[in-house]
Amino acid sequence: MEKSNPKYNAYIQILKEELRPAMGCTEPIALAYAAAVARRTLGELPDRVVIGASGSIIKNVKSVIVPNTNHLKGIPAAAAAGIIAGNPDKELEVISEATAEDARRMKEFMENTPISVEHLNNGIIFDILVTLFKGENYARVRIANYHTNIVLIEHNGEILKESEVTGEEEEGLTDRTLLNMEDIWDFINSVDINDIKEVLDMQMEYNLTIAEEGLRGTYGANIGKVLLEMDGDNVRTRAKAMAAAGSDARMNGCELPVVINSGSGNQGITVSLPVIVYAKELQVEKEKLYRALALSNLTAIHEKTPIGRLSAYCGAVNAGAGAGAGIAYLCGGGYEEVIHTVVNALAIVSGIVCDGAKASCAAKIASAVDAGILGYNMYVRGQQFYDGDGIVTKGVEATLKNVGRLGKEGMRETNEEIIKIMIGE
Repeated sequence: MEKSNPKYNAYIQILKEELRPAMGCTEPIALAYAAAVARRTLGELPDRVVIGASGSIIKNVKSVIVPNTNHLKGIPAAAAAGIIAGNPDKELEVISEATAEDARRMKEFMENTPISVEHLNNGIIFDILVTLFKGENYARVRIANYHTNIVLIEHNGEILKESEVTGEEEEGLTDRTLLNMEDIWDFINSVDINDIKEVLDMQMEYNLTIAEEGLRGTYGANIGKVLLEMDGDNVRTRAKAMAAAGSDARMNGCELPVVINSGSGNQGITVSLPVIVYAKELQVEKEKLYRALALSNLTAIHEKTPIGRLSAYCGAVNAGAGAGAGIAYLCGGGYEEVIHTVVNALAIVSGIVCDGAKASCAAKIASAVDAGILGYNMYVRGQQFYDGDGIVTKGVEATLKNVGRLGKEGMRETNEEIIKIMIGE
């Protein structure tokens, strides 16, 4: 792909937009970000807080520990963190500077301040509305469709910022529909590494660091450690274990940042760490690792685009298939090996549901990475899933379209049932 091709710069921009640092699970952090912006707008500590959240936000915030809060969980904790210690200029690292004293103040604030949570059901999957009151004064902030997309800032009836929310369109981002597997393959084989090096270096550094911490410490169900103890020290196990360990730590209170993919830290961990493990095992040149990571990341973004940011379809599935593509490339695979790896992987694990962010995400990640590795090893041994095998159809793009339909439309009702189960309806 020539640099003069408009898709060349678009693909670089997509990587820069998607591969961003974030501390903690991104949905509670988005909520903390909205609360921090509202607190700055109000200009004083509120005496009452009202939070509106779509069902998928409620699902993803309910069970996950908010970092730098002394292990507090849930929507009120995320809002309190943003109100007490949030720096809105840092966006998805909004509470990265919170101290132990701040954590004590958060707990005190939650004990002494009414915080109510309302279920928003207006057709927007990703929707957060935070209103802070101080006597007769108020400030209101809304985030919609993706994690940093502030569409409303209101103070005492004055609209300080407002953007139209038209369905689930991601306003302000590069058009993801420009992605397709053939052009992604062309791009990763021709891209000037200097154009993508900085963002990928950050992804490698951050995500390796949290995975190593996950293996050192005790976090959640310790899936990374279990895998290593269960299956021994081979590259396939290490690829799964490192990704799982990063999620172990991230879902269970580790205060280290990660570099995300498709709005998700777990997906950012999944697309990167297995590829890094395989690159080290195979002793490939650094340039080839960069190209493999670009392939893994862009493949996962392409897969996730028709599904949307939040769904009952587990995003680790897309990321695991993306990692499989990157691994296929590192192992010497060409375009055919890559696309069949992706199709095979999605055929294996597309039934995994998302029931919020919590410890079991690490195990789902391990299963998704395993499917990516199996998908590649199937194809190089002359095995594959064919047109008519369930959701698999002829051509990688047609199959990805089916997966997108399954994740977005087919799982709407599933998502609602999961939310009802989780909130006890």
